[in-house]
Amino acid sequence: MLSEAVFKKIQRFHFTTRRMANDLFAGQYESAYKGRGMEFAEVREYQIGDDIRTIDWNVSARFGHPFVKVFHEERELTVILILDLSGSHLFGTRGRFKRELLAEVAGMLAFLAIRTNDKVGAILFSSGVEKYIPPKKGASLVWRLIKEIFTYEPRDLRTDIDAVLTYLNRVVRRHSIVFLISDCLDAGFEKSLRPTAKKHDLTVIQVTDPAEDDLPEVGLAALRDPETGETALLNTRSRRLRERWGAFRRDQRVYLKDLLTRAGVDHVELTTNGPVLEPLTRLFEMRRRRQ
Repeated sequence: MLSEAVFKKIQRFHFTTRRMANDLFAGQYESAYKGRGMEFAEVREYQIGDDIRTIDWNVSARFGHPFVKVFHEERELTVILILDLSGSHLFGTRGRFKRELLAEVAGMLAFLAIRTNDKVGAILFSSGVEKYIPPKKGASLVWRLIKEIFTYEPRDLRTDIDAVLTYLNRVVRRHSIVFLISDCLDAGFEKSLRPTAKKHDLTVIQVTDPAEDDLPEVGLAALRDPETGETALLNTRSRRLRERWGAFRRDQRVYLKDLLTRAGVDHVELTTNGPVLEPLTRLFEMRRRRQ
């Protein structure tokens, strides 16, 4: 049974993500992620401005004046949210943890998809797949999603993106809109990334915290890896150490950006002290223009 504190937290995030989805117009999401084809709806009389390529010549000949074919987009899409519950998401220095940012984004995307009558499912993962929530419609899915993010205790705290992408390709056979929401502190998932990008419409939403890029100069500090439990005592006054850490983080970013670009995968970076709506709005607008 949920404690009162956890229940209120889920309730707060449920309300916040619904409000964010209202602020980010569903039309932006709908125009960014379109159906895969068009289906015939009806024939009607020609109106000024209609594309002459849609004229139905057989019907027009029968009635003596032009008629056009009307098509509707096959809208019903399947959206899969891949959510990283590894230990590194229990970190945050600027007002919220990375897992809280992940919950905001996941809830908002789920609300947007449901408002446009799409199905939504989720895969929770760490070093392997923790839980699969099959796609379905209905607002109750958002509550369950946020609840799982804050209450599910993963069997392992490490990260394996390759494992979850391999699982996705095996279980979700239909072409889907896929959002991988993770801090992407992993490597070696090149093999599974390419077939995933070909089979599905994949977007990577990377959640980060500013403190991960720059070591604070606080003297001797004991740092603990939240995924392995290993600890290290570091002298953060060492300029060389801080420079090496900064170079390491820059190399990580370059590796990820290059990997996603070569695979043709859209990439958005969100920070624990930054906005959510603006970067996602830019993503949707970029996709709309590209289409």
